[in-house]
Amino acid sequence: MSDAVNRASVPGLDALLNRPSAAVLPAPLRQALREHWPQHDGEATMRASWSVLGDTLDALALLTSDESVVLAALLFDLPALRAHLDALPLGTHGSAVAGLLDGQDAADPVWALHAGREAGRNSEGLRRLLLAIIRDLRVVPILLARQLARMRAADKLDDEQRRALAQLTRDIHAPLANRLGIWQLKWELEDLAFRHLEPDTYRRIAREVDETRVARERYVENVKKVLSRELLAQGLHAEVSGRPKHIYSIWRKMQKKRLAFDQLYDIRAVRVMVDDVAACYAALGVVHALWAPVPSEFDDYIARPKANDYRSLHTAVVGPEGRTIEVQIRTHDMHAQAELGVAAHWKYKEGGKGAEKAFDRKITWMRQLLEQAQDGQGNELAGALDAELTEDRVYALSPKDEVLDLPQGATPLDFAYQVHTMVGHRCRGAKVNGRIVPLTYRLRSGDRVEILTGKEADPRRDWLMPALGFLASNRSREKVRSWFHKLDRARNVHAGRELLERELKRLGLQHADLAGAAKKFHADSVDDLYIQVALGDTGPNQVSRALLEAERAASQPAPAPALPRPTARRENLGKSKFTVQGVGNLLVQLARCCQPVAGEPIVGYLTRSRGVTVHRADCAALARLAATSPQRILPVEWGQAGGGYEVDVVVNAVDRRWLLKDITNLIAQEDAYVLDIHSDNVRNSGRAHLRLRLKVTDYDQLSTLLGKLDALPGVSEARRLG
Repeated sequence: MSDAVNRASVPGLDALLNRPSAAVLPAPLRQALREHWPQHDGEATMRASWSVLGDTLDALALLTSDESVVLAALLFDLPALRAHLDALPLGTHGSAVAGLLDGQDAADPVWALHAGREAGRNSEGLRRLLLAIIRDLRVVPILLARQLARMRAADKLDDEQRRALAQLTRDIHAPLANRLGIWQLKWELEDLAFRHLEPDTYRRIAREVDETRVARERYVENVKKVLSRELLAQGLHAEVSGRPKHIYSIWRKMQKKRLAFDQLYDIRAVRVMVDDVAACYAALGVVHALWAPVPSEFDDYIARPKANDYRSLHTAVVGPEGRTIEVQIRTHDMHAQAELGVAAHWKYKEGGKGAEKAFDRKITWMRQLLEQAQDGQGNELAGALDAELTEDRVYALSPKDEVLDLPQGATPLDFAYQVHTMVGHRCRGAKVNGRIVPLTYRLRSGDRVEILTGKEADPRRDWLMPALGFLASNRSREKVRSWFHKLDRARNVHAGRELLERELKRLGLQHADLAGAAKKFHADSVDDLYIQVALGDTGPNQVSRALLEAERAASQPAPAPALPRPTARRENLGKSKFTVQGVGNLLVQLARCCQPVAGEPIVGYLTRSRGVTVHRADCAALARLAATSPQRILPVEWGQAGGGYEVDVVVNAVDRRWLLKDITNLIAQEDAYVLDIHSDNVRNSGRAHLRLRLKVTDYDQLSTLLGKLDALPGVSEARRLG
């Protein structure tokens, strides 16, 4: 008998693959799995027992999971078969299975993080981190199904392992199942975790439930018959069913309302499902006509849905024999939505504060996936994952494994200010995953960040310049700005002068008269302008832009005298390189308070007599106007400024290897163009002098580019020629 035949007969694997839950796997694939199973050490490398793996597949079958999901769950717990992934006849499912396996691998560090923390501490952060690092969210139902299977077998573990598994279930898996609306898994995960974490309380409530079960079921059956008969007599077609209550849910209700078991109204409960909303209220009338309502126990979640869009009528009545019973009334559509997770009770049951839009989009996508899988549309929805789920948050870890929620593009410096303002002020460097990184490094979800601090607070003014990329968070930038506001005037003047002179030197404007620019930015003197620059209220590039425009205007011949026309300002704006689109034929002018320049985010404000005034999006004056007259805010945008303009730039640097490559790569990354380049190496000095002719779109781009060239290793000077 050949090896293939011998290995095709594997008792544990045969039993698993012959289960109904494995029927989704094609017969050739099941046979290939048998043939690749190792003869001797296959079971030794299993991550789970056959029974746990079988329960996992059964739970996935309950969720109507497809072939890729079932196979990925199987291979993850059978590394001996996973090693032969490339040899299996997967067809078009190969890449999907590989991605699902990677997602399960990515979840292991989250379990390890949970094991090293106090129970319940920052569990919300770990749930968000889990969803952020998993690229294919179909991994989550696999994780839930496997955890349920492990909890069912937890009695075989020692006490410490069992409690750790139960705590992980309560903190991570049960809330995710709740949010997803996978009720079949959710209630059992909660009950099993409760049973192992608080065994005495669980047994007491279970005993009370069991002692009253027979009488309660008989009572509910009688209520169902009476209510069904009366609804039919009133011409209402309704489905009346009993509503089971689970032990953990009963305990939560007792804790929340501070009631004893026999004081709970909804231990006895029925659910009425009808065709439309009108029938819901008609059925409510029938219920209240039959039995006296308990006034304090009525909730109309149809007229006033919960924040999570849950809709239903809830009432409690004094039923037959004077016993209270809860009645829920809803349409079939409302019930389907609730069961599929639209009403997941996340915010009001778990005390959460809500979630960001990207996080909610992920949850919505998973719910849709579970719903459409039942109709055979799951693959189509999974294919739209990249388009639907653009993550706009980053979840990074502190050295103590705390999860910090940061905006996309956040840096270690943003992380430091998120930890504490003084940690940010004292920040001198950072390690990410054990490696020293620059403070402009962009963090990714799952990165572990360690901030290196000095003894004294000493923020740098460069941190306030967006072009340098130190801070992505406005909140962090405001903390830095606040620090410098507290410094004395002389230091601010000195610092502002240095920042502005460096910028003007780059652009060849070091001899320009700043008095006119000071007036344009509403500064009483040049020193006040320096202070504005030092505090970040006015950017050095804005001042240089104003000076360049003043030079250009002075070099043009004076126009012939003419009567002023109301549209002059708009025409002048239209002839410049910067035009504003999106406002029709209205008069347009730039706001004096913030002096927006091309490329900056802008917003329009419709005035009463001067047309549209264009402000920077972060303008404080605009915020005050929007608060009083939000209807006057208009969306506007910069138009294309044409083909750009040419400029000569000089770069002085140490003559090192790859210098020219680094410079040209940086210019390309900034979307500028090199028209000509000339290099002179000064003999025996180790220095290089480069002259470049560039094409840029505007002065902002030139200023940003010069700043980044100046920051390259070995570069001592980068400035505009002239």
